[in-house]
Amino acid sequence: MSLISLILQNVYENVHVSKMKSNYSEPKIYTGGIQISQWSKLTKAQRQAALSKDWYVYYSFRNPKTNKLKRQPNIKAGANRFKTKSERYRFLKVLQRNLSMLLQEGYSPYNDNKKIDELVDKKNKELTTKVVIPSAKEENKTTIKEAFDLALELKKRVLAETSYPKFKSKVNRFRAWLIENDFKETDDVRRIKKKTVVDYLNSVLLVSSARNRNNTRTDINTLFKLLEDNEIIKENFITSISKLKTQPKRNKTYKPTVEKEILQHLKQNDKILLLFIRFINYNFLRPIEICRLKIKDIDIKDAKIYLKAKNKMVKVKIIPEILIKELPDLSQLNPESFLFTPEKIGGDWDTTESNKRDYFTKRFKKIKDKFGLGVDYGLYSFRHTAITNLYRDFRKTMTPFEAKSKLKEITGHSTMTALEAYLRNIDAELPEDYSKHISN
Repeated sequence: MSLISLILQNVYENVHVSKMKSNYSEPKIYTGGIQISQWSKLTKAQRQAALSKDWYVYYSFRNPKTNKLKRQPNIKAGANRFKTKSERYRFLKVLQRNLSMLLQEGYSPYNDNKKIDELVDKKNKELTTKVVIPSAKEENKTTIKEAFDLALELKKRVLAETSYPKFKSKVNRFRAWLIENDFKETDDVRRIKKKTVVDYLNSVLLVSSARNRNNTRTDINTLFKLLEDNEIIKENFITSISKLKTQPKRNKTYKPTVEKEILQHLKQNDKILLLFIRFINYNFLRPIEICRLKIKDIDIKDAKIYLKAKNKMVKVKIIPEILIKELPDLSQLNPESFLFTPEKIGGDWDTTESNKRDYFTKRFKKIKDKFGLGVDYGLYSFRHTAITNLYRDFRKTMTPFEAKSKLKEITGHSTMTALEAYLRNIDAELPEDYSKHISN
């Protein structure tokens, strides 16, 4: 093993930054051609391939003769005797850090190696503590800021546009709470214990609801699962924190007279919102799905609608004739234009899907206020109402199973169990009058 390798394994932490930093590049670690942050996503074969290569620390130093940075020999120092990613990377992190300290102190690979011994002797006199390689616990320290930022970056790449902002908001609120409660962003993320998270969830519950507390727990669980997968923490303890029982909220179905009055009012005063609702109660689309629609997604000739769903890349549904009759002429509109915008059918609307959905929700809020409807009613109520009416109409001539089977094809529920649970939640299935079975 070279002298520099030996020195790097036994150099002190307390050094002073030198003005010679510009004479070298910061030491880096080669990890077999892969990014350590992506390790958890690699297959077993890819991990083995990476570990089969030599890992090392590398850097460049300015040649005093040419005055140009020159790549120096790779420093392995026996790192590749370690067979696991964690051990090998931890060892190289020590070398990387210690080499950086030596360079800051003034070490030059072009000087006599005796200067290195002198440098270490100097540090021996300055410090009284024994020189040791930092323990795995110290070396593997990841700050709260680093851990949270990594998790957010990873989830940004996989979550939908509508889901990521909510996740980011929950994580950042937890981060802010930690800072307010005597944590620092530079603290080791492993300082966060189960009791810490339980206290935070209790604080959320006190100012909001059990539902919001559970949603917060879910996002924090996702955060710590990512940290576990990336070997930043040993165990995701959030899974051991119980969920609270909640009473799910739901939109009520409209009474026939109320629905008729609302639709008649919209026909006279807001045709854009009326058409938006028609896609809900004729095609059973969710508001967020309608907001994604572009002109090119509507195929009038073939009576098909192509939409991006949350669980598929593209979902194809028929457009019932009753809806086709209410659609304006779309043939002259730009295929890339959004079907719905605040001012017209077919146009540009540069904002997020969540903002679009919220816009139409708020736009309908004015209608709710006019008709004196409470929080139990919303745009989703039209979907519930239409499905309820359709199911009950099917039941006039079909058995429950036949009616549900036919309805499942229309609503797009993935399983019969999911559809049955939905029908129970909206009280679509009601018994016949049983008066004759009750004795006076």
